[in-house]
Amino acid sequence: MTLFSLGGKCALVTGGSKGIGRAAAEHLRSLGAEVALAARGEEALRAAAEELGARWVVADVSTPEGVQAAVDAAGAVDILVSNAGGPPPSLPSEVSEEAWAQGFQTTFLSTVRLAGAVVPGMRERGWGRIIAVTSLTVGRPTLMLPVSNALRAAVTNHLRTLALEVAQDGVTCNTVAPGYTATERLQKLHADPAEAEKLRGRIPAQRFGEPGEVAAAVAFLATNEAGYITGQEILVDGGWSI
Repeated sequence: MTLFSLGGKCALVTGGSKGIGRAAAEHLRSLGAEVALAARGEEALRAAAEELGARWVVADVSTPEGVQAAVDAAGAVDILVSNAGGPPPSLPSEVSEEAWAQGFQTTFLSTVRLAGAVVPGMRERGWGRIIAVTSLTVGRPTLMLPVSNALRAAVTNHLRTLALEVAQDGVTCNTVAPGYTATERLQKLHADPAEAEKLRGRIPAQRFGEPGEVAAAVAFLATNEAGYITGQEILVDGGWSI
């Protein structure tokens, strides 16, 4: 028996053109899975797909039509990695109704719709993995990310609840919560070098994480070996949450 093999499995990775999504797709491909990438920006998406040997589709999964396009392009999805960019920073008192509504569609309903679209096939085949990339702020909210704090917590609890329904059918539902990871979003949120250095010093590991380190947790949860892990939140944060 080959450990951690995903040969014969099909994975759909949203937000798969860069950052943690792209790294997750690369890890899944290295374990033998067929991978389909979905994202909104065609240029970066096409480049990532060509490098990885993956299928790709331009789709905005904050909409029902985008979700359907992504699922149709992937085919029979065995592994769903729901990964969406974070909402813009703001003080809680300054979040507009429009920002809440957009965040609800992009951060929460995208995962709900994607999971709803792929779960029936997974249950029928008796095997499936649903993994959402969230954030350490689910358990430790940060002041300037109120929309992300609230809606990623909603994603976490939705998948925990779904896990109760589908566990007996061989389908697991988990979340991976990254800490401060070296992505474009981190660079935008902490553009000041002095501020970034101060933040780095507060992390027990004394460094930012790499997208591939978060992706490794995603890939593990996708394997047969993780079949008895469901309804869980896996923190990948260099010790920040200790």
